[in-house]
Amino acid sequence: MKLHYQISGEGTPLIILHGLFGTLENWGSQISALGQHHQVIAVDLRNHGRSPHCDSMDYPSMARDVIELMDDLKLASASMIGHSMGGKVAMQIALEHPLYLDKLIVVDIAPVQYSAHHQHIFEGLFSIDLASLSSRSAADKQLAAYIPEQGVRAFLLKNLYRNQQKTFAWRPNIAALHSQYHNISQAPHGTAFNGRTLFIKGKNSDYLLPEHQQTINNLFSCATFKIIEGAGHWPHAEKPKTFSSIILRFLT
Repeated sequence: MKLHYQISGEGTPLIILHGLFGTLENWGSQISALGQHHQVIAVDLRNHGRSPHCDSMDYPSMARDVIELMDDLKLASASMIGHSMGGKVAMQIALEHPLYLDKLIVVDIAPVQYSAHHQHIFEGLFSIDLASLSSRSAADKQLAAYIPEQGVRAFLLKNLYRNQQKTFAWRPNIAALHSQYHNISQAPHGTAFNGRTLFIKGKNSDYLLPEHQQTINNLFSCATFKIIEGAGHWPHAEKPKTFSSIILRFLT
């Protein structure tokens, strides 16, 4: 699996892994800020962005995808930021391939199994007839029946593009994400990681909760925590300056 990626900046390597339905393009402002101090490798995970599609999707396989990329780039190790699903991929690397990891930053996700809560998003995405779709605004109107939050719709619609036939298509492999959702919901697993780890929570998010603390401590003995006020599940986009400042302090 040869993942699509983008390299920016110079310095010690820092890999960024996005969340479900995301792409490396969602991290533009952070790539610019962090690239002033590090060589930033932003990655599209399998079935997302411009990376290849595959019917299977689980955290050991996704971790190996990133390890393969690191080997191709001749990176013996790197620090890593993972948001949501990407945070689970990063944790899987830490728990299964710790020598590849310098410092680990996990953004608004815990190493636990989550209950299914994206069904309305899948229903909305599947409801759109791409062959007859005339515009993004038309897609937005159709999605609104399933997803009332305008910001979430805007995030999802960044995945919509016109293919070579000039018809609309989704960059992510929506069918595979849906069929493999039970794997995406799972917890990463492996041997406890003793390297420096930072968990960042958006104060208004309910993904990273006090009841997850013991599981985190059992798996990540050197974990520290930061809460970003006024942010939800996407603190890197909602509070970008605060977020990049926390990252740079932790990495130095």
